[in-house]
Amino acid sequence: MSALTFEQPLPGLAPHTDYALDPVEGAVGVFTLRPADAPEIRLFVLDASVYVPTYAPELAGPCRQIGLEPGNRGRILVVATPGGDGTSVNLAAPVVVNETEGRAVQAVLDGWPLRAPLAD
Repeated sequence: MSALTFEQPLPGLAPHTDYALDPVEGAVGVFTLRPADAPEIRLFVLDASVYVPTYAPELAGPCRQIGLEPGNRGRILVVATPGGDGTSVNLAAPVVVNETEGRAVQAVLDGWPLRAPLAD
């Protein structure tokens, strides 16, 4: 388990800023993200480098915000949403993680889809 502190609450999940990021057993690059003080809330997030390897948004500002040095993008996670037509990922609002310091921020990006289909 990794503890993460977000710079500001995730949209719709205020006032929570402290989270547990846990790998899903048997699923490489799949994690649950739960507020430390409200574990009944759960998001599934995917390691972008595993599931959308061509995803390369400009993240210099968010990276600086959580203490990452220039050129270090940290771990980029995308929120997954299962649905009747398959799973989609939110490429417009990735979670940027500084794993060394346990800091995270959700970036808000223009020009990226909110529900990009996840390829099989």
